[in-house]
Amino acid sequence: MSKAWTITEDAARAFKPSEPKADQIKFDEKFPGFGLRIRRGENGREHRSYIFQYKIGAKHRRMNCGKVGKVTAQAARKVAEQHAAAIIGHKDPANDRKMVRVTAAHTLAATIADYLAAKAGELKPRSHAETKRHLETHWKPLHGLTLANVTRAHVAAEAGKIAKQSGPVAANRARASLSAFFRWAIGEGLCEANPVAGTNKQEENGERKRFLSDAEAAAVWLAAPENDYGRIVRLILLTGCRRTELGDLKWSEIDTQACTITLPLQRTKNGQPHVVPLSGPAFAILEATPRRDRENVFGSGEGGYSGWSKSKAALDKAAKLKDDWTLHDLRRTVRTGLGKLGVEPHVAEAVLNHLPPKLIRTYDRNTYAAEKKAALDLWASHLMVAVAQATGANVTALRKG
Repeated sequence: MSKAWTITEDAARAFKPSEPKADQIKFDEKFPGFGLRIRRGENGREHRSYIFQYKIGAKHRRMNCGKVGKVTAQAARKVAEQHAAAIIGHKDPANDRKMVRVTAAHTLAATIADYLAAKAGELKPRSHAETKRHLETHWKPLHGLTLANVTRAHVAAEAGKIAKQSGPVAANRARASLSAFFRWAIGEGLCEANPVAGTNKQEENGERKRFLSDAEAAAVWLAAPENDYGRIVRLILLTGCRRTELGDLKWSEIDTQACTITLPLQRTKNGQPHVVPLSGPAFAILEATPRRDRENVFGSGEGGYSGWSKSKAALDKAAKLKDDWTLHDLRRTVRTGLGKLGVEPHVAEAVLNHLPPKLIRTYDRNTYAAEKKAALDLWASHLMVAVAQATGANVTALRKG
């Protein structure tokens, strides 16, 4: 009595088909459904793989359990055993595989686009823009993951990076936007759990007060690289704009005749359009920026600038400031510097697009355009003196740009 043929590593390699068929299967005689599949291509090259074949109702199914040489026969047998167990439990492994493929199509990036489209009519324009910024910019490192593969550890780690880069308040707001997104995805049947749940909020510890001294601001200016990131950093120092306002800047928002940037209400935090006068040094930066075939001034591909974290880390190494700082601290530096230079508080606040109290803005409709320009010209002159002194130049004043 001959011994029953079973699939082993050696048997899978040594088996010789009795007929020269292009595609045939030799089944394990002890494990029904588990087989060795041998196919020959048009060039005569042979391909061997382990399979599991079964029948559900009137349908015949075949599952691939791995290629001979790529997986061991023992590992392939275990995969086949799992499929067999699923059948006993009244499940169809092929359907499970199909669900895996469907789930894999739900990447974070693709689903965020669907979410933003769904919420366009529900959220106020400013809230929608803020949510879009959080999901598309702050959580970009996770965009390639499927919803099912985004874990609590991923969210916690990225939230920590956001807090370090943009501050704890920004991290907590970005966290809230991501949580709302996952709640929607669960309701749409796209995932089973919210990975944001259970992660810790960042300690905000009150208002951040850090601003850079003239020497620190000069060190950052000189260390800023000659690329898009460096240009954005220097423009923040000259204008007091938020990093995203400049990172997403469009050529259409720049008026070269009036020497201004006009930020539309959709891109400002308070939902109010903001005209930014450009000093000489600020205009020179934009004038020297390469024009590429895209609407955004900075960045590459679609949208504005990305890669904030890596660029900031490189700038930190180059600038070598003693104390930690964020790009938002540069905005606070501009406001503090304007005050020290004697700029009236209401003008300095207008430079940063901070709204005055409701009663005042109800009656005072002045935009202070001329005063804002004079203030930023004065600040640019002061900053350029600090930069020149940092290089060893013996200067006490510079002409306004």
